[in-house]
Amino acid sequence: MSDIKQLQDFTTQVRRDILRMVHAVNSGHPGGSLGCTEFLVALYQNILTRKEGFDMNGIGEDLFFLSNGHISPVFYSVLARSGYFPVAELATFRKLNTRLQGHPTTHEGLPGIRIASGSLGQGLSVAIGAAQAKKLNNDNHLVYALTGDGELQEGQNWEAIMYAAAKKIDTLIATVDLNGKQIDGSTDEVLNMGSVRAKFEAFGWDVLEIAKGNNLEAILTGMSEAKARTGKGKPVCVLLHTEMGNGVDYMMHTHAWHGKAPNDEQLAKALEQNPETLGDY
Repeated sequence: MSDIKQLQDFTTQVRRDILRMVHAVNSGHPGGSLGCTEFLVALYQNILTRKEGFDMNGIGEDLFFLSNGHISPVFYSVLARSGYFPVAELATFRKLNTRLQGHPTTHEGLPGIRIASGSLGQGLSVAIGAAQAKKLNNDNHLVYALTGDGELQEGQNWEAIMYAAAKKIDTLIATVDLNGKQIDGSTDEVLNMGSVRAKFEAFGWDVLEIAKGNNLEAILTGMSEAKARTGKGKPVCVLLHTEMGNGVDYMMHTHAWHGKAPNDEQLAKALEQNPETLGDY
């Protein structure tokens, strides 16, 4: 367990990693990665029950599935700095024949990666299957999943949401990155989904919201409450209200940085706003 100051330092360093990784290859998705930095840092440093080492069966520990796999920069950084693989390997991001591809993949055996993701809409279904497998194995650990709000426009999600409630998958906590933005604009402009909360509740889920989704203390409190609601016959949904591009002033309040890398000048400005804390790779 880390205290808030340690988590803040960790978060700042992960932001630096994201920015440098995407800039180095002029490719990737900084906006959503920056928006989910606090959540993934809190998840891997304080929330998940993890065991030493990594194996694909995941028995005896909590599991996490990243469905919106295009935010791989934040996932890779948090995994590396949580001890899954060497931090120096972040320098290979999106390069040919490396383990750190633009979307997470499993064929190279990168520790921490359980599914290939980024074909949007599939992660929640996999998480449900993993939760059912744990029950069959008499393993009471939880399964966590993260999806994007724009990703919920994919129909497979709603089949999964319906299934999870009907089958009482109550060891599942699905978090929605509710930033209101996607690659082509705001989610309301692209395909207005109305009230996401009302939809999940209508499908039979227990829903809670974290209004300050980029605040570490709010995340820790909200996710503790989510954990307390498991095991009661309903899957749990956390609506995490985040800001895309959080921590870099010119990337915030716009969808423009969903999938665009900063140039040299922009990188320097962004790194000035996030001073080195744990050492660059």
